Amino acid sequence: MSQDAAHGNHDARYIKIWGILVVLLAISVAGPMLEIQVITLITAFGIAIVKALMVCAYFMHLNVEKRYIWYMLIISVAFMGIFYFGSAPDVMQGSGTQWKDCVLDKSCVPTNDMAKDSVNYGILR
Repeated sequence: MSQDAAHGNHDARYIKIWGILVVLLAISVAGPMLEIQVITLITAFGIAIVKALMVCAYFMHLNVEKRYIWYMLIISVAFMGIFYFGSAPDVMQGSGTQWKDCVLDKSCVPTNDMAKDSVNYGILR
């Protein structure tokens, strides 16, 4: 087999993967049109994960790397999830002694120096 024939076959595989990614994009865009929240979430996040794995495997060439590269990737994503879900309840909490919503309430007084500086420099107002 010549070098050009092997290269052409390689390009055809990339075009096939691209086509699959476009179809998955169309499904993830069409999902919200059903107006069923559970199906929308499942299709959006499920398809996003599948597309990310396909991009990692084929366009970043992880499918030809050693298996431990995948393990490192999975462990990194797991740690990211642990850190996110560990801090999200505190960060997304809408109440507390230090909580002031100065973005929506223009008459509020910020309770910490960073918020005061943000108001003074026009970031929050």
